Amino acid sequence: MKRLRLDRWTGQLLLARPGASPASTPRAALRAAAAVPSRCAAVRSQSTGAAVPQIPREDVDDYYDGTDHTRFPPLEPLPPRATSLPSPPPERALQSAKLAALHARLSLPERLPLQTLARALVDASADENPQFNNTTLAFVGQSLINYHVAEWVMCRYPRLPMDIMYATMKGYAGASSLHHVARAWGVEHAAAPGGEVDPGLLQFSLHKPGDAIVGLGYRRAEADGMKKYKWRHGMSSRVVFDDDFGEVVDTEDAKDELRLRRDTEYGNEYTRALAEKAFATCARAVTGAIYAHAGRDAAKAFVQAHVLSRTLDLSKLFAFAKPTRELSMLCAREDFEPPVARLLSETGRMSRTPVFVVGIFSGKDKLGEAAGPSLEVARNKAAMNALKSWYLYSPGEGVRVPSDMLADDARPWEPAYIDIGEVVGR
Repeated sequence: MKRLRLDRWTGQLLLARPGASPASTPRAALRAAAAVPSRCAAVRSQSTGAAVPQIPREDVDDYYDGTDHTRFPPLEPLPPRATSLPSPPPERALQSAKLAALHARLSLPERLPLQTLARALVDASADENPQFNNTTLAFVGQSLINYHVAEWVMCRYPRLPMDIMYATMKGYAGASSLHHVARAWGVEHAAAPGGEVDPGLLQFSLHKPGDAIVGLGYRRAEADGMKKYKWRHGMSSRVVFDDDFGEVVDTEDAKDELRLRRDTEYGNEYTRALAEKAFATCARAVTGAIYAHAGRDAAKAFVQAHVLSRTLDLSKLFAFAKPTRELSMLCAREDFEPPVARLLSETGRMSRTPVFVVGIFSGKDKLGEAAGPSLEVARNKAAMNALKSWYLYSPGEGVRVPSDMLADDARPWEPAYIDIGEVVGR
């Protein structure tokens, strides 16, 4: 009976790929497995056979990380100094199944290589070198996303007030929204960045924010006082000094307390903001990579498919302090008849739960209607509905935007409707 060599079985199983048959295993791999020394094999002093050759270690001492590669051989060959790099080398992107799956799942253009997609998954907090992180790609992607969102919102809802315009842009292209977009793509993050991490995982660090140039706006010296003492924050200063969404750029002093708590308190506000920012930067970087390799039309189609296709209820963004006064000023500006509130129906006036239905009329035209537990509440809600119907006017879903004229076969441009502005400054 033939004796079985158990010491060869483990080497063959570790070197063979999943799903590969013994017949398809290369002979060189089998010979290499036979050359790996086993724990059970001992060299006898009186043996007539040659001793098992040892693997030379002169060329691996520089990047040796303490792992016994004799007992635990790597599943795939790692390049030199792979474990000491802050991010995976670009050549490893061609061997990542997660990266190829993400490329196919998003239906990215074939001209977009896997190396660039892998770079889009490396945050500035993981690798500070701008030639290997996604900072530059994210800056281009953020500019493209904000531009397409702004022109679409302006042409689709031309009567929106400026603060509602900012809130709408943040709802579509803000960090929280793009974080959910990247999550919906199936992007997973690594526990810690490093050269040995799969290139298909998002890499960022919670211990250092990284030097990113994605954010725009000025850091104000009075930013802390504006939040603490509720100083006036006018619309003009929001347009000139603040970021793309009209929000004050946080100062570094405001984050010192949270930085001190990040090592002892897991999942605080600071660490959640860093993770959210990393996922949003990844989504922006993918858009910038598409623009760099596939062009303007592919990037615009990608933004429309993944950003502008999301549902956002704009009616919930409004908050009116004095709706009846604003409606009266609107009717006076547009030369309408003064608005009049009329009781349309009621029930249970003397009960615990009365309901009143009030309509707002301008002449014979009904501007709005609402129900409430009292006449005053119903009148205010009806005025709010009338204002919302005015501000949320839309020429239709197929409205053209200025970027449509960049196409070669674009038909002549028809000027978009632009409103004269909001009624009362907020």
